[in-house]
Amino acid sequence: MSNTIAAGFIYYYQDFGSRVRSLAEQLTEEQFWVKPYPYGNSFGNLALHLTGNLSYYIGARIAQTGYIRERELEFTESHVGQKEQVLRKLDQAVVMVIDTLRNQADDDWHQEYSAEGVDDVKDRFSIYLRCAVHFHHHLGQMIYLVKELTKGH
Repeated sequence: MSNTIAAGFIYYYQDFGSRVRSLAEQLTEEQFWVKPYPYGNSFGNLALHLTGNLSYYIGARIAQTGYIRERELEFTESHVGQKEQVLRKLDQAVVMVIDTLRNQADDDWHQEYSAEGVDDVKDRFSIYLRCAVHFHHHLGQMIYLVKELTKGH
């Protein structure tokens, strides 16, 4: 069962990462950082946020990468001219998650889990699921941003 669970998560993390890449290719460097609405985020900030989310919740807390998260910067930084670097870091975070999933043993799924900001998550299976759902949620926002930023082109 462990291999089936890991394979399912791996499929979706790879798919979500590929879809972000495909969407980002439709945006110019400038569009990548545009916030079309005062209440929302740019595509670039969402990519930074997803990288931080995966790097902290799975990287630092399970893979023991030593990553230190600066969550506020994920929403305020604007790395204009660095679209490819931001995407590469997200790609690396996805690879790290996949490597960590491949290393899960049967007993690892229900190992106790704790991290700042996820008091309701109690085991590793749940954090992998929560991060996948979170990734998918922001992927939906990215789809909408691309449609908004490229309409008329």
